[in-house]
Amino acid sequence: MESVVVTEGDTQVVSGVGLHTLGELADQLGLSSTYSAAVAWTGERAPGQDRGRLLAQVAVMLAGGGSCVADMAALRDQPELFGDVASPATIWRTIDGIDAPTLDRLRSARAEARSRAWADAEVPPEVILDVDAALVEIHSANKESAASHYKGGYGFHPLFCFADHSGEALAAMLRPGNAAANSGADQLAVVDAAIASLPEPHRRGHRVGDDAGLIQHPILVRADSAGAVGGFIAGLVERNVEFSVYARTNAQLSAAIAAVEAGAWARARREDGEARHAGEVAELDVKPTGWPEGTRAICRRERPHPGAQLGLWDADGWRHQVTLTNSTGDALALELRQRRHARVENAIKDLRDTGLDRMPFTSFAANCAWLELVATAADLLAWLRAGLGPELARATPKALRYRILHVAGRLVRHGRRLVLRLPAYWPWACELAAVYRRLGRLTT
Repeated sequence: MESVVVTEGDTQVVSGVGLHTLGELADQLGLSSTYSAAVAWTGERAPGQDRGRLLAQVAVMLAGGGSCVADMAALRDQPELFGDVASPATIWRTIDGIDAPTLDRLRSARAEARSRAWADAEVPPEVILDVDAALVEIHSANKESAASHYKGGYGFHPLFCFADHSGEALAAMLRPGNAAANSGADQLAVVDAAIASLPEPHRRGHRVGDDAGLIQHPILVRADSAGAVGGFIAGLVERNVEFSVYARTNAQLSAAIAAVEAGAWARARREDGEARHAGEVAELDVKPTGWPEGTRAICRRERPHPGAQLGLWDADGWRHQVTLTNSTGDALALELRQRRHARVENAIKDLRDTGLDRMPFTSFAANCAWLELVATAADLLAWLRAGLGPELARATPKALRYRILHVAGRLVRHGRRLVLRLPAYWPWACELAAVYRRLGRLTT
């Protein structure tokens, strides 16, 4: 590397230019203004800070990789780019004061922003929702509702529902660490919250009591074996929602697997439709007891890798996995569709990189609000990716930060306007410029 002389004190160079695009995006989608309406001030004197804009700024900070209130300094110290940013004490008091009704209004505000974002995005006709839970370790005994969990640790056990096509965190429910992974009531609650966060045309026909003829956009819910709960499945059917979950081991399905003829197994498919390198699929001739009419059982078998610990469904040298679904169509395609549920692990991993693993407040209600802002940060990143090229369309938060969000630029004043000059030789400068062009901020 070239030897350089370093000086300090430049007031024109700014960092985190990509974070500014997230703030612009939040403003143009109406997230900041609807947040402001959701957190109404009821005291004697109006606060010096707009509480809704404050919360939107926290979401931008989390999207940029910050993990605590103190990290807001990265935005606060650049007022010409990010505006007036509240002090840590004000931010702390605001989040700590969010109660359940206010949290519901914040969720509704995010749903309104999603409706605007989806109006300009390519959304598939069928919306696929992925439900899964995660463990958040806490190393403090003074967090309200933190508890020991089934893996021997201590903390929280939140439940999530993601949109498969975009990775948006449609709903997030904070729960004590000892909450069950297979709670049908909790799973149904998080699906209801996810459906409520969709635009109205996507919600139509999927409320309790709605006629199936009202459906404009079918909804499918996927889950692992924790979703194989009678109450959860019955609730999905009641909402005219299709299901696809992994089954639990039982004698009826084991007998059906053993009865499959050797010639009935077909090679599993890859994403491109070609035969997969391993795995075979067959539909079982069985009507699972206690499941809704029309439920199908589709089994995939594979040879366990060397050294793998065998399970209860590993017989004759094969490992079996059964998908239960009420969808129609080709069994190979439905098995591939359920296998894609594994992408939910990446979505949770991205949340961990966006503030999920830090529950900084003592109060459970405040940590619920923090989790909502984590989900908002995930949505902002998803809406940003929608306007980027194919290379960054499904980029991780870490990749987006390195390539887009943390880029430096230069602020100059020209013609009584504040002008942000993007770097000319940054490899992803074109992608960043495309975002500003979409936001109507780029001039030539």
